[in-house]
Amino acid sequence: MTALDQPSPSSFKLLPAYLNTDSINEALQTPRGRRILWLEIVLNDKPDWSAWRNDPEFEAVYRNACRWYTQYRRLITYLFNRAPLPDDSGPIDFRDYRTFAEALQFAYHHR
Repeated sequence: MTALDQPSPSSFKLLPAYLNTDSINEALQTPRGRRILWLEIVLNDKPDWSAWRNDPEFEAVYRNACRWYTQYRRLITYLFNRAPLPDDSGPIDFRDYRTFAEALQFAYHHR
């Protein structure tokens, strides 16, 4: 594991709870991990996500996070006061809305 893979354990909100890991590499290894990682990116501005932007799998996850952030910017900013993600008004898969809402609720109650 690299230093990039290990931000301080307390900097993650969802990865430890949903995947039992603090590793971005481990999250990228499975479809479930990638489904949780985009939510972590949307809700959490503590890790330095830019260090991972050269990884194609991470970039796809990051782009999805940016799209959801763009769609729900006001709600996310109100609840978490996070730094903005880049605008991306591309399509989002609304089948993920329930997971998004559950992650918002979890992260809000565990902040």
